[in-house]
Amino acid sequence: MIQWFPGHMAKARREIEENLKLVDIVIELVDARAPEASQNPMLQKLIQNKRKIILLMKCDLADPSKTEAWINFFQEKETAALAVNVNSNQDITKVVDLVKKEGMKQQKKRLEKGVQKRSIRALIVGVPNVGKSALINRLANKKIAKIGNRPGVTKQQQWIKVRQQFELLDTPGILWPKFEDEIIGMKLAAIGTIKHELVPTQDVAAFVIDYIDQQYEGVLNKRYQLEFHQDMWDTFVHIGKKRGALESGGKVNLDKVADIVLQDFRLGRLGRITLEDPKDV
Repeated sequence: MIQWFPGHMAKARREIEENLKLVDIVIELVDARAPEASQNPMLQKLIQNKRKIILLMKCDLADPSKTEAWINFFQEKETAALAVNVNSNQDITKVVDLVKKEGMKQQKKRLEKGVQKRSIRALIVGVPNVGKSALINRLANKKIAKIGNRPGVTKQQQWIKVRQQFELLDTPGILWPKFEDEIIGMKLAAIGTIKHELVPTQDVAAFVIDYIDQQYEGVLNKRYQLEFHQDMWDTFVHIGKKRGALESGGKVNLDKVADIVLQDFRLGRLGRITLEDPKDV
């Protein structure tokens, strides 16, 4: 069981709960490489019946066919969903249009009840390191949120005006208190959501290697010249020798091998890979 619940995340949870009544719509960000694992079940309980859209972030690193399947999966559950590459102007425009469209639906209900018209308000939530800060900066057309390649960069909430279309409330990325399913923890560690101190990198790299070996034939061979399935120890040694992850005396440094594999996966050097299929949900 993996447990991690820093104080600022507990505070963020309370603030999200308090601010939900102020907004028309919730924008939930998930990682397109692990859309189910990166959905925070604690947030689902907080959001409940609030109108929501799901943005599958980092879709440029994910398997396109599986991303499409996930979008269909969410839409079948009557939740609007969109794949987003934060560096694509077209995708950013689609996000703005979708938030406005879904927000107006909620505003219509408010107006029918006699509530005074105001700007559409949205709350953006998601697990750490899902690309939230980068998305906010693109939506606002300026640098507002801090960006980092590690989880836990954003620490406080702030309201942001988005292109005169709606107001956006930023929140820190939050995780739930514990991962009782080890596989979920492995997936989140693989995509960089969990700090590396919490899960041994060798275990995470072994998980990624094993998954790719089963689901994406030829990928490991292309990158590391692995021509047949070997046991994990031999696989690590082989990759270490191929990529020069050696210590003095020629011994393979297994931690360096794990870092190489995880960086190759996270940066898309192994190709566009998704660790989950909606058929398995």
